[in-house]
Amino acid sequence: MTIEEIREIIRLVTETGVGEIEVQRGENRVWIKRQASEPPPLPYVTPVAQPVFAPAVPPVTPPAASGTPQTPPSASPPTAEEKLPVITAPIVGTYYEAPSPGAEPFVKVGDTVQPGQVLCIIESMKLMNEIEAETAGVIVAKLVPNGKPVEYGEALFTYRPI
Repeated sequence: MTIEEIREIIRLVTETGVGEIEVQRGENRVWIKRQASEPPPLPYVTPVAQPVFAPAVPPVTPPAASGTPQTPPSASPPTAEEKLPVITAPIVGTYYEAPSPGAEPFVKVGDTVQPGQVLCIIESMKLMNEIEAETAGVIVAKLVPNGKPVEYGEALFTYRPI
């Protein structure tokens, strides 16, 4: 059984809500069990924790060449009424903000991200899984410290769509 086949089984269990499954092919056998009390994950969750990282200085944007003032998307903290979307962990594992120790993080608070841009890595079962942005936006907060374990559906970043 390949890793891709195992991932597909896990994806099936997650999407269907099946509590337990056992698959055997030849001598290979996989048994997956979910906790029964776990509710299905929500696509957008309002983070409870305060952001771990906050911008020290707001990003500086050069003036627009056309001469008309252009207001950049804001990376300022959200107001109490504002409900920002979050990017959640698609798998259980260890969160890494950079490709290697000592390297620059993939994204910082205030960065504008595009769909497909790598935001972080989650290591799971010795595999490094790149987590990519699905929509364009400005990163408002990082919610998980580097090197910490994350759960499926846990909020990693808040962002302001653009």
